[in-house]
Amino acid sequence: MLCFQVFQNGEPAKYLDLTGAYAFGQDNIPVRAEIEFENGQVFISRRSTGACGLSLLWDSGGAGQFMLPTTRLPDRDEPYNLSVELVRGQLMRLSQKREDWGLFDYRDADELNERFDAVRREFVAALQAEDRPAEAAALADKALSDAVALGEEMAMFHAEIFLARRRASSVAVAKTGLGCTVDLPSNSDEFRARLLESFDFINVPMSWKALEPKEGQYRYEEVDTWVNWAVRSRKPMQAGPLLSFCEHHLPEWLYIWEHDYDTLRDIIYEHVNRTVKRYQNQVRLWKVVSGIHACNAFNLSFEQLMELTRMTCLLVKQISPSSQVLIDLVTPFGEYYARNQRTIPPMLYADMAVQSGIKFDVFGLEFHMGVPVDGMYVRDLMQISALLDEFVGFGKNLHVTACQVPSAADADAWDAWGGDLAIERAGRWRETWSPQLQAEWLAAFYRVVISKPFVDTVCWRDLADYEGHFIPHGGLFSAAMQPKPAYRELRNFRVYMATAPSEVIDQQQPRPGSLPPQA
Repeated sequence: MLCFQVFQNGEPAKYLDLTGAYAFGQDNIPVRAEIEFENGQVFISRRSTGACGLSLLWDSGGAGQFMLPTTRLPDRDEPYNLSVELVRGQLMRLSQKREDWGLFDYRDADELNERFDAVRREFVAALQAEDRPAEAAALADKALSDAVALGEEMAMFHAEIFLARRRASSVAVAKTGLGCTVDLPSNSDEFRARLLESFDFINVPMSWKALEPKEGQYRYEEVDTWVNWAVRSRKPMQAGPLLSFCEHHLPEWLYIWEHDYDTLRDIIYEHVNRTVKRYQNQVRLWKVVSGIHACNAFNLSFEQLMELTRMTCLLVKQISPSSQVLIDLVTPFGEYYARNQRTIPPMLYADMAVQSGIKFDVFGLEFHMGVPVDGMYVRDLMQISALLDEFVGFGKNLHVTACQVPSAADADAWDAWGGDLAIERAGRWRETWSPQLQAEWLAAFYRVVISKPFVDTVCWRDLADYEGHFIPHGGLFSAAMQPKPAYRELRNFRVYMATAPSEVIDQQQPRPGSLPPQA
């Protein structure tokens, strides 16, 4: 059993919210465990053996409140100091990315390196106070706040360098696109005008539940309307998902076949075949498979999930060879695997898709933050940047197929959750969510993501806070189509990317995710 002491304000904690907390093992893969808080301590009881770590929502002071992991630790009788171990984990990640990004070799990085040394000294002071655990925790909390803030600044420093290089490229505009998912029932001229003036492409949702609510009864009218508009407007399209086992995508009649895999597979084949043939000449990129690694409503086996991935990707390639085939990864940090062993960790699923020779072109990633459910707790920019770098080894480009954060922290009865979730329990980025903070997050997030040379597009989830939008207050416009600061920030960033920088960055500098060149 693993145990952590928790201190708050110099005393053993009386309460700790463990909502969303999970244990993880080797390669940061979540493991099944019972996590409990009692008498100022967190107890982790698991079936597996070996070292493991704890990831939980933790307040990092002015930097924000994030889902943060410790390092992996061996079992021992004496409890670990949670604050100290969180700092140890953060310093380990900072040290690794500092080397991966070659920050020792960049001009103007001296201040960041000096601050790293200062945080490390703060951590050493916390270790030296080990026999005074409350004091050690207080020192560690200060070090953690500084370390998280430093991590975000490192991520932004690295992003700005590679953004300049990307903007200097003559193909930057052709390779980079900013998009938005359309709201199918919305047909107002203003809604369409905003899409035309501010986005390079649109994403047309194709939920099976909406397309075939009853078996054999098809409803393509709303999709047809948007597809025809996009063709007339010469606006490139992404579309999908064709296959998703999330409950809000599955038609109820399909559950009749949940225990008959062969029939289920044949029905899926026919659905994908019918949909792609209908729009094969209009859609540039197909989101073929989305989130079946995380949402497994039919409790299919690993082999069955991989077979369906192979079948659907190959089918789309055969019908529409000129379109790109995308495999979409939702909740990419993978905490869902700790609750449901009938799922697949995201990086394992991605690796299997590549290694088994499945015919697809690109990966997609979704980043939704601000809702207290698995996959949507707030993460800092360093964690996001580091996760993106993990995809370099797959040799596939990336599309951020959906991203969104709130613009307010109060209840939102029109969101997909019906106002039932407390936004503040999902964490915060710097401070409480507000329209201005949403805009600042968008600016930082887009810079970090687009700075990666292997990322092709970024798509915002909802244009406006219409009924049924996903993240509470997550639109770029209010329900009355009043623009928020985030919308203006997105437009500014689009202009920024379309203009060349004044200087071309030295081409000998290392790539993101690579080690610095040897002397």
